Amino acid sequence: MTEKRVIKNAAWIIGCKIIQSVLSVAISVISARYLGPANYGLLSYAASLTAFFLPFMKLGMDAILVRDLVSEPEKESEILGTAITMNLISAVLCMLGIAVFSSIANAGERETVIVCTLYSLILAAQAVEMIQYWFQAKLLSKYFALAMLFATTALLLYKIHLIQNNRSLVWFAISYALKVVIVDIILLVIYRKHVDSRFCFSAGRAARMLQQGKYYIISDLMVIIFTQTDRLMLKLMIGDAFTGYYSAAVTIVGFASFIAVGLIDSARPSILESKKRDQQEYERKLTQLYSILFYYSLLFCSFMMIFSPLLVKILYGAAYAPSSGVLRIIVWYSTFSYLGSARSIWILSEGRHKVLWRANASGAIANIVLNFILIPRFGINGAAFASLLTQLYANVLNSFVLPELRPTGKLLLRSLDPRICVNMVKTIIKKQPQEQ
Repeated sequence: MTEKRVIKNAAWIIGCKIIQSVLSVAISVISARYLGPANYGLLSYAASLTAFFLPFMKLGMDAILVRDLVSEPEKESEILGTAITMNLISAVLCMLGIAVFSSIANAGERETVIVCTLYSLILAAQAVEMIQYWFQAKLLSKYFALAMLFATTALLLYKIHLIQNNRSLVWFAISYALKVVIVDIILLVIYRKHVDSRFCFSAGRAARMLQQGKYYIISDLMVIIFTQTDRLMLKLMIGDAFTGYYSAAVTIVGFASFIAVGLIDSARPSILESKKRDQQEYERKLTQLYSILFYYSLLFCSFMMIFSPLLVKILYGAAYAPSSGVLRIIVWYSTFSYLGSARSIWILSEGRHKVLWRANASGAIANIVLNFILIPRFGINGAAFASLLTQLYANVLNSFVLPELRPTGKLLLRSLDPRICVNMVKTIIKKQPQEQ
């Protein structure tokens, strides 16, 4: 896989996601303004609760699918069919688990239980969406990006329809699953045009995938704990409205994640393939990815520090004014989060699965403890500081503390040289005219 193809693939993803991000801003804004901080906070609580079950639904398949599809392209129908079947079964079990958990944890809150149960329908849709990793492996992510763009547009129109007809929060909870269903249908149609063979299930393949994916289940759960616990604890400790303020800030941070996600998704197949050919090329590509993610994040965080009050006021209105202080704090965790996502490529290619649960478990424990200490004293700002410190520890400091991760820690230190980022950007700019 040439750098030219990787750059072209990333350009497609980022280009589509720029438009998608604008649409997502509109969706978030009209939803938050219509629902108000309390209802918006409840919807965010349902999203966070569902996220806790997501690792069990995925069974670690998302972490290994690209690698398996790259290394065994002749078995792609078996790989995808097995993964999707297993994920659909686990999705149904997870949806039942969410209904039971919300009934116990939120006893007497009928609306909360209904919203959480309906929101969890997204898990079944996301099980089928695992087919996106075939597009990643083939460097055809432009199709997934276009599908997401179309689905996001449809979701925006649907939200406008809900508001015009004065629909309740329940209808908003269902809408997110509908978006993923649209993506599933588009991807399946495109996949069938590229591939003649049908999906098939293999018990032996399932056993092997579970054996490898089990480390990622625990690891992903730990990540969810230190990225979603803050919103659950805010809901339970100080109320829905504060969860709404906090979620608005987190959503703004996520608006610009499309660039980082596009770079990581496009670089993953190329890095995994270079590992088989040339160790120096493999390390060079990883270092470049770390570098461009780090310096992009610094620019983005600096911008947010300056303009956060204005952004909150323009997007969400005066009712969400407390979100601006949270935004200035929590935006910095994106830097460490992106580096952690890039590090997962190294862990996968090096077969260091077993270290994941240790690295992320320590981060999860730290996040829970920090939230318990900081939320009562500093409210939503305390939750923001807890998330920031957790991301720093779990995704950066752990690369130097844990012996198994120290090789990638060295690459991370090397990536801080700004010349690496500058040279990479120059390469991208020079190659763009050639694409045309």
